[in-house]
Amino acid sequence: MALVRILVDGYSLLHSWPELAPGKPRHSAAARDELVFILTRYHDAIGTPITIFFDGGGAPPGTPKSESTIHVEVLFSRAGQTADEMIERAAHRFQPYGEVLAVTDDNTERDVVVGLGGQAASCLNFIRDLESALAESADDLKHYNRIERNRFRQAR
Repeated sequence: MALVRILVDGYSLLHSWPELAPGKPRHSAAARDELVFILTRYHDAIGTPITIFFDGGGAPPGTPKSESTIHVEVLFSRAGQTADEMIERAAHRFQPYGEVLAVTDDNTERDVVVGLGGQAASCLNFIRDLESALAESADDLKHYNRIERNRFRQAR
């Protein structure tokens, strides 16, 4: 079955990726923004929609409403709710459409998603896959640009 969506535990991924937004607190808006930016680039490279879940009592004050797009969705849990619960609910709701990939370092959460018919990845494995996909995309773009540049020069 095709992968229909990637479900990311945002703070779990941020805590596993100190190179992302170095020097910024892991729960800061700057770190979240950097994560959303890199996951948007990853979506552009692979084409699979991504939902990023953050724990908290809703979006922090001042969080812009336009943070989500149709391809990269950003959700904050409400008070009394966790990102894990939201990931489980999303995995269950996507079952009829295909497999989801849950990205988290919470072993229990990964087991639940796999039990629902999805796939799961640790944050470190996902980071490696993401970096590889972005490097491949950059190489493809360089190759395409080289071909177009040569074609343009020949047309003169």
